[in-house]
Amino acid sequence: MKQLTAIFMAGTLSLAAARACPAQQENRMHTQTTFEVLVHAPYSEAALLFSPEGERAWAGKYWDPQYLHNPAPGQDREGSVFTIAHRGGFKAVWVTTQRDLDARHFEYVYFIPDIMVTIIDVRFQVVDAGTTKATVTYSRTAVTAEGDEHVKAMTQGDQTAGKEWQAAIDEYFKKASSR
Repeated sequence: MKQLTAIFMAGTLSLAAARACPAQQENRMHTQTTFEVLVHAPYSEAALLFSPEGERAWAGKYWDPQYLHNPAPGQDREGSVFTIAHRGGFKAVWVTTQRDLDARHFEYVYFIPDIMVTIIDVRFQVVDAGTTKATVTYSRTAVTAEGDEHVKAMTQGDQTAGKEWQAAIDEYFKKASSR
């Protein structure tokens, strides 16, 4: 928990410093993109695919969470802190900020130091006994001028992510059913 506190304190202090110096204050790029994925599985199974460990099954070789803190190893829990290597040599620090199975709501926050902060909000809706709709919203905010370009590029990727995620999850189930 000390690592989590230190991470958020560092981010908070950086943002507070930027706000405290009006001459340096600039509006940074902020974007929000929402897409939906239809998972052909009951909610209890679909929800697992949107956790750090569950995503390993379908997200490809670049999705490899490295845990700094995990209250329940092997499971996603609120307060889990992990890193993900991003293209371009960046490392993002992720925090599971909400994991409410009953409310069908997950939220993750990640930041790339001196680049951007991203909030990922995932909400689930049961369509029928064997189908779950996941609505995913990415909110990205740059923290530097360099970050503006990263937010712009990643937002362009977010606009096609729904189709990519849909194809990857469908492929995962196709392979699983043929075993």
